[in-house]
Amino acid sequence: MRILFVLCFLFTAQLFSQDDGIAREYYKNGDFEKALAEYKKLYAETPSNMTYINQLVSTYAQLEQYDEAEKFLKALIDRVQYPALFVELGYNYQLKNDLENANLNYKKALASIDTNPINVYTIARSFQSHSLNNEAIIAYEKAMILKPEYNFNLQLAQLYGEQGNIEKMFNSYVDFAQSNPFSLGNIKRAISDFISEDGENENNIIFRKILLKKVQQEPHVFWNELLSWLFIQQNDFKKAFAQEKAIFSRQPESLFRIEELADIAFSKNELETAKEIYTFITTTAQDLDILLEAHYNLIKLETKQSTKENYGTIDAKYQELFNKFGTFSQTLKLQIAYAHFLAFNKNEPKKASAFLEKTLELPLNDLQQAEVKLELGDILVLQEKFNDALIYYTQIQRNSKNSTISQEARYKVAKASYYKGDFKWAESQLKVLKASTSQLIANDALDLKLLISDNKYEDSTQTALKLYAKADLLSFQNKTDESITLLNKILNEHKTEPIIPQALFKQAQLFEEQAQFEKAEANYEIIIENYPDGVLVDDAFFHLAELYENQSNQPEKAKSLYEKIIFNHADSIYFVEARKRYRALRGDAIN
Repeated sequence: MRILFVLCFLFTAQLFSQDDGIAREYYKNGDFEKALAEYKKLYAETPSNMTYINQLVSTYAQLEQYDEAEKFLKALIDRVQYPALFVELGYNYQLKNDLENANLNYKKALASIDTNPINVYTIARSFQSHSLNNEAIIAYEKAMILKPEYNFNLQLAQLYGEQGNIEKMFNSYVDFAQSNPFSLGNIKRAISDFISEDGENENNIIFRKILLKKVQQEPHVFWNELLSWLFIQQNDFKKAFAQEKAIFSRQPESLFRIEELADIAFSKNELETAKEIYTFITTTAQDLDILLEAHYNLIKLETKQSTKENYGTIDAKYQELFNKFGTFSQTLKLQIAYAHFLAFNKNEPKKASAFLEKTLELPLNDLQQAEVKLELGDILVLQEKFNDALIYYTQIQRNSKNSTISQEARYKVAKASYYKGDFKWAESQLKVLKASTSQLIANDALDLKLLISDNKYEDSTQTALKLYAKADLLSFQNKTDESITLLNKILNEHKTEPIIPQALFKQAQLFEEQAQFEKAEANYEIIIENYPDGVLVDDAFFHLAELYENQSNQPEKAKSLYEKIIFNHADSIYFVEARKRYRALRGDAIN
């Protein structure tokens, strides 16, 4: 008997589900008369189902049968205690342009919250479903006054945002985040839609003032963290650093946030601020690993800022660090960096190799040995000793199978083969790397493979490709002028070959390194004008836009190029960043 009852229940539920589906389909297709008939049947079978009640009222509205809806809702209100029905009745009056009765019923709904604050859930939701945002806000605010433990700040923030009340929206978001710290990431994403990189943007100013007022009223690291985040969005890393120091003074347990800020500033080429932050870490850190990492980043930064005349000073700083901390496994990154500096900056590859050979005598694990050998291989490529370099790269592949560094070594095998003109062997290695677990290696491998395959068949002697590979090698060797000259040779002597846009792009990047921005612009413009369907056109659009925006102060031209990427190159790797910068240049406050 029990089984029979269950089967009957399931069968009935299935029939209701089927009928509900029919009603929804009629409604969706605009066949409201048939939808009304179906919802009336469903309501008759389950008169307490609010979904059917709401759909029935909505269908009456679609048919403009407002009097029928009014009669139906009044009967319901007399039968059940469900205050949200006053909202539905009020909205029905509003559709009839009877605003007096509409407001009267809205007030009845809101008054029910005074009697029982829990009513706010259904009442506010009903107001929102009809875009009655003012009334929904009143409902939420009233309930929070009556029941301080209620927290509708998130809902209020969204409603304030829709109204354009930015200050109240920001206040609600940060109040919600303060009481729900795990939501901070989502709150930041919501707020980021309303601010820009421009610190003078009106919304940025409003948000900054709110946070500064919070700091004054209730000193708490939470507000410093949000201020720091805001300044990072504005690329104002010095002000972010001031906030991070304030946080660290109260919570000196970790330097992680300050380390992260330094790395961001470095990546954004804000070198002086990054230098200041790394210096702070070197004078503050107690943990040896953190201290060494800061020194490593600081000396790399100083090397980037130095000229040949200052290399002696950099060398002396390395020696000072080794004297202070020693040459053992924990200073391995510094040792590799020093060898790279000797080879690629001071042009002392033999001294660099001898230094690393001594490093290999330390008690290193397999990964550490691989890191040293990778640099030794690079130094040999610098000297064009390709076969010797391949020995080191191959050892890494053999001893560190299936690791990221093994895949990196394979890529360097392919690159060394490409440099010396062995394109067939290089391609065979690159085919494997297309499936690399490292996305960066996989992308680099694919780019190099396409470069080779697109150009090796055009000329049986592969003259232009060999010249390009040589120019690429010269760039790797920091011989920028020689690389630019060789690329000119390709551009002048191989004008009809498919490698021309690649040569133009490579040369433009080298011009940028030398701060020859007008020449870089000219190359990008040639790619855009003459190769509009080529694979490098979106690269050219983006890099040229960056030059217009950051170097030649032509924001309108930059905006136009970002727009071309957005509308014509949606699959570009630059799409997301182009959209962000386009909106910033357009002055958008809200995404």
